Amino acid sequence: MNKIIIAIDGFSSTGKSTVAKQLANYLGYIYVDTGAMYRAVTLYAMQKGLINKDDFNKEALIYQLPNINISFKFNEEKGFAEVYLNDKNVEKAIRTLEVSGFVSQVATLLEVRQKLVEQQHKMGKDKGIVMDGRDIGTVVFPEAELKLFMTASAEIRAKRRYEELIKRGDKISYEDVLKNVKERDFMDSNRKDSPLVKSKDAIEIDNSKLTLEEQFNKILQLAKMAIEDYE
Repeated sequence: MNKIIIAIDGFSSTGKSTVAKQLANYLGYIYVDTGAMYRAVTLYAMQKGLINKDDFNKEALIYQLPNINISFKFNEEKGFAEVYLNDKNVEKAIRTLEVSGFVSQVATLLEVRQKLVEQQHKMGKDKGIVMDGRDIGTVVFPEAELKLFMTASAEIRAKRRYEELIKRGDKISYEDVLKNVKERDFMDSNRKDSPLVKSKDAIEIDNSKLTLEEQFNKILQLAKMAIEDYE
């Protein structure tokens, strides 16, 4: 059976990573969370004191990009690949609201995007991959056989993110999460390089009223049809 590239783009907290993992596991494909890659670079910048609420030393981060190594290692117990920054597991550290608050700024840097897109191209050269992010279907893999664009209202996405953070033990308010979601939407959609836009040939999935099971079944059928059409 021939394998395809499945590109899943969309706004933050639309469940892109969740459904991408499910789809990759079902199809036996490789899953790549590109958002996690940008979060890892952001965490590095924070750890080195290059970004905070008052300042962002872009030049220093660009200069230090060669020192940043991002990899994915499969965790059999959890059933998915975790993110490593310079050989250290940062899967939990990159998922904080603090990192979320800075990641869109880091992602606007052309040099950062070029470095990560180059890595993403290498990951998908043999196809059989499910990749999610902001510009997968428009920039990274414009030739992808299946492109999806995930969306939902900001309020619903903030509620999902808030519940996820509270369940994890984070102390945060819903209002702060909603503010972060709206700020990221604006920055992602208005950045100069590779802004978040729906590819003309992408299928839009509004999951505001879909359960996880309904969403997965809908997308799985689309994937099966795309694979059949490719063969």
